[in-house]
Amino acid sequence: MDQRMRLDEDPFVPGSFILSVDGIRQSHVDPADPTRLFFEYTRRIGHVIDLVADPGQPIRALHLGGGAFTLARYVAATRPGSEQVVVEIDREQTDFVLERMPLAEPSGISIVFSDARAALSRLERDGEIAFDVIIVDIYIALESPEYVGVRGFFDELVPLLALGGAIVVNVADGRTHIQTHAQRLELGRVVEATLATAPPRVLAGEEVGNIVLVGTDADRIAEWAPAFEQRGPHPAAVDLG
Repeated sequence: MDQRMRLDEDPFVPGSFILSVDGIRQSHVDPADPTRLFFEYTRRIGHVIDLVADPGQPIRALHLGGGAFTLARYVAATRPGSEQVVVEIDREQTDFVLERMPLAEPSGISIVFSDARAALSRLERDGEIAFDVIIVDIYIALESPEYVGVRGFFDELVPLLALGGAIVVNVADGRTHIQTHAQRLELGRVVEATLATAPPRVLAGEEVGNIVLVGTDADRIAEWAPAFEQRGPHPAAVDLG
C-alpha cells in the first residue's frame, strides 16, 4: 500500500471514509450515500450542482481535480444519466481510491490522467464541451497550481462551458485572501458576474478556510446568492463583489 495515502473510517459519520494524502485530509466520501457531502466547501459546491439545472435533470460536468470523486459521485447520484469528465494528475491516487471505493455502474464518469491545464485543449479538440458546470479543485498538498490565478487559465475554460453554465472554484486561502482575490479577478474577466461564499469569519479574513467562487450569468448570480445563504452550511455568508 502507498504510504502517502490513507483511507480511514470517519468515527463521527458511520460508513464514511476520509482520504488523506501525505497527512493532509483531502476528501470525505460515504460510499453508501454519495449525496452526503460532509466538508463544508463541498456542500457549497453541491448547491451549484443542485441549482444549475432542474432537479434530477442530467447534466454535463467537468471536474478539474478528482480526489476521492466525492462531487462526481454526488452528481451521479442526484442527476442520473449525467455525463462527467474527471481530470486527475495522480493515477496512483485514483487507483488507490477506486480499488477501495469503486464507482457505481454505470457511472457516466470518464477519467483523464493529466495536468489540468494541459488537458483543456485536448478536451476541446475531442469534443468534450458544453459542460453545465466546471469545478476547479486542484491541489497538491495545500497549494493550488500557480496558473489558476494567472491570466489565461479561465479563458481556456470558456470554450468548454455550456450557455448559462457555471464555473466553480475551491480556494483554500489565508486571511489576506491573496489567492481568492487573484482567482476571482481572473474569473470575473470571463463571466458576467461572480459570487464568493464561505463561513462569515473566513469571508471576512478573520479565519483561514475555504472560499467557494462561482461565476456565471448575472441573472443566475443574483438568483443564487440568497440560496447560498439559506442552504448553508450555517453560518453562511455571500459576497457579490
